Amino acid sequence: MLNPRLAALTDYPFRRLDALIAGAEPPDGITRLMMSLGEPQGGAPALIAEIVAAEAAGFGKYPAVAGTPDLRRAIAAWATRRYGLPDGFLDPETSVLAAAGTREALFATLQAVTPEVKDGVRPVVLMPNPFYQVYAGGAVMAGAEPVFVPATAETGFQPDLAAVSPDLWRRASAAIVCSPANPQGTVLSEAAMLDLIRLARAHDAVLIADECYSEIWVETPPPGLLEVAAKHGLGLDNLLVMNSLSKRSGAPGLRAGFIAGDPKLIAGLLRMRTYSTGFLSPPLMAAATALWADEAHVEINRTRYRASMAAAERILGPAFGWTMPAGGFFAWADVGDGEAAARRLWAEAGVKVLPGAYLSREGDPAHGFAPDNPGARYVRIALVHAPDVVEEGLTRIARTLAG
Repeated sequence: MLNPRLAALTDYPFRRLDALIAGAEPPDGITRLMMSLGEPQGGAPALIAEIVAAEAAGFGKYPAVAGTPDLRRAIAAWATRRYGLPDGFLDPETSVLAAAGTREALFATLQAVTPEVKDGVRPVVLMPNPFYQVYAGGAVMAGAEPVFVPATAETGFQPDLAAVSPDLWRRASAAIVCSPANPQGTVLSEAAMLDLIRLARAHDAVLIADECYSEIWVETPPPGLLEVAAKHGLGLDNLLVMNSLSKRSGAPGLRAGFIAGDPKLIAGLLRMRTYSTGFLSPPLMAAATALWADEAHVEINRTRYRASMAAAERILGPAFGWTMPAGGFFAWADVGDGEAAARRLWAEAGVKVLPGAYLSREGDPAHGFAPDNPGARYVRIALVHAPDVVEEGLTRIARTLAG
């Protein structure tokens, strides 16, 4: 009675982590630190509660599927300021949709852009390996084959999609990039984005940029896909960008994000989402509108993450050779055996981290990739707490694994 594609979905990483550490108990008297989940701990901006209270009458109204005009205008204005887009490049009426965070946006988009057959066979979705699990889940439920392209130290921790075989590109309904990357924090260069735009269009694939970490950077704001397309006069054809307020504003419970890009794709997504998806209530859309217009709270968050990243470089660098990436709020640390390290850190230090293997898949030699799991040696450490808490957790990690 169930869709057979459900059987191809693996357990979510955090369920696997729970199974890994089952039966292990940290020492008595030690404060347990959860550094496995990328959930900001700085507290959501106060203006959310203020605006929701002021707009509470909106709970008695059905939401606009596309988002309110004010919200779509605020998103387009933010993107125009952030990326220096020409006036009118991103039309809030035709090129922007509100979404319930990037998870919903990504999943819905893969359903909408994946045909039954491409190039005469089952389509594929190209994605980085390690990857955000929704990339694979969305591809599977859309009927596509997820193709995991290694994002390792040798490739600068970004997938070398330009090296993917032309046969795979011809089958691709979509290719997904994440910059800054989850979990490595690396940033795609303008030149790499430019090449990918041209590759995707040459093979009639949709290029999807997951940019939810775009506002968490150390020194320089990372380039965005819309920025590169506008700068080189390439327009929006075949391009979609996802972003949200979860990381930028430290408000993951708000579930407020957007999809922006090719008007033809946006129209198709709107048609599908009218039938199928969840969306924000009017008071939450009002709060999101205000957050996209405010940068002060974002800079506060960024300053806090910079302090935590600096602590990670100081503490993890000598033990594991870890260096600060350009963005994001994770430390992707090579500990030799990620599963063994994660279990040991919980049992001996009371620190919960995520094995990198749970964010990755073994490579497929049939597609030209090495058979190993590129995350197996690593753990992902979420630097989301206050800097002093992060420093305490990192100190425990280094002391435990060095012993």
